[in-house]
Amino acid sequence: MTDLERARRVFYSTTFATEVTGCVIDAVGDGYAKCSMTLTPAHKNSLGVPMGGAVFTLADFAFGVASNFDRDVFVSSAAEIHFLTASQGRVLTAEAKEIRTGRQTCLFAVTVTDDLGSQVAYVTVTGMKVGERKKK
Repeated sequence: MTDLERARRVFYSTTFATEVTGCVIDAVGDGYAKCSMTLTPAHKNSLGVPMGGAVFTLADFAFGVASNFDRDVFVSSAAEIHFLTASQGRVLTAEAKEIRTGRQTCLFAVTVTDDLGSQVAYVTVTGMKVGERKKK
């Protein structure tokens, strides 16, 4: 089984992200994850653009995958999102990259783009360690 297949199996139980909003893991690596979301009318606000909550959910899911896949257990303790433009596209993609991980905290940057090439949001997430990595 590949790392991508394992990650999808492990994080599928994050049902709000995977089932309710439709987040999908597209790539995974050490301190890295790329996730996407195909936009539907349910993701959009009255202006016809994706809700900020949908954008943030995708970014938070990408952080969760990147910070926890084959690693100790981290949860978000703080996050800051900068909405840069309203997406006109059909698919959003979030790339989470580790900036630094210490003994008890971590810091990740997440860039959210759409399929038209627009950078939709930039997110920084601080994580707090809450558990040890489970041995295989």
